[in-house]
Amino acid sequence: MNSLTYKKAGVDIDEGDRFVRLISPMVKKTFRTEVITDIGSFNALFRLDTKKYKKPILVSGTDGVGTKLKIAFMMDRHNTVGIDLVAMCVNDILTSGSEPLFFLDYFATGRLKPEKAAEVIEGIVDGCKQAGCSLIGGETAEMPGFYPDGEYDLSGFAVGVVEKNRIIDGSKIKKDDAIIGVASTGLHSNGYSLVRKVFFDIKKMNADTYISELGTTLGEELLKPTRIYVKAFNAIKNKIGVKGMAHITGGGITENLPRIFQKGIGAVIKKSSWPVPPIFNLIKEMGNVSDNDMRQTFNMGIGYIIVTPEAESKKTISILKKAGFDSSVIGNIEKGIKGIQYE
Repeated sequence: MNSLTYKKAGVDIDEGDRFVRLISPMVKKTFRTEVITDIGSFNALFRLDTKKYKKPILVSGTDGVGTKLKIAFMMDRHNTVGIDLVAMCVNDILTSGSEPLFFLDYFATGRLKPEKAAEVIEGIVDGCKQAGCSLIGGETAEMPGFYPDGEYDLSGFAVGVVEKNRIIDGSKIKKDDAIIGVASTGLHSNGYSLVRKVFFDIKKMNADTYISELGTTLGEELLKPTRIYVKAFNAIKNKIGVKGMAHITGGGITENLPRIFQKGIGAVIKKSSWPVPPIFNLIKEMGNVSDNDMRQTFNMGIGYIIVTPEAESKKTISILKKAGFDSSVIGNIEKGIKGIQYE
């Protein structure tokens, strides 16, 4: 009887080592000067610049890409979901006004295919560059029999820092403050279970189907990466009195914006105040999805919200435009209402 090895059981350590060699050069391109360890250590060390911050507060967040990964598997295209992963994490920690410092990823698959996994890391590297943070470590787990052949899962972890007296927590939001919606690139990374149900189960469409309303194929539209808003905040943080920020993910504006409100205030959102990308109208019509469910599932074209004094709203929109981010005033803060009211 031949002896059993770890490789025969489904885990190839040599392929794992080759994967590390493949990704190391591009990962190092994300290193900030504060990174003081190399790829492959048991841990990652990051020197916090205490001269830059008098009372530094660390901010952390974790998230995944969700079933959007199914679209990547379907199209066999893997170099964009890493951007989604970084975006979902850094956009969350950004809401406190923090500067993203470093990022770690977790990549799990049944059988490691280094070239495919390297494509995923390519996207993570791209996302980290957009966010200005370092990809300083991660974990690659090869688990035979746990995932279907050719599939994988992703999760990420981001850490940032903010000066204690500059934390943005919504506590200063008051009546008549302006709610500024910053445009999304489309679906981002939420609602894909419903999306897949509509297009692939009900309508029996293919990912390579060209849709004139979108100006591209269905698959290309569904794989558009989540937008990273770090540069948007950096453009306004020292020029505008930002009172609150919200990352519009699963739950839409309806569920996410109230998370930054104190008791006694709410928001009036004007539904016609921003352009809704065509993908959302397609989902609504093809799936016969109600307006309420659409607003409680998707971002509807608004990926990030910034609350400012009403007097600074025009200036905010102008600065964001110059930084490459389309935005508009989509509503205002009111007293005596709960949550979100749409007009």
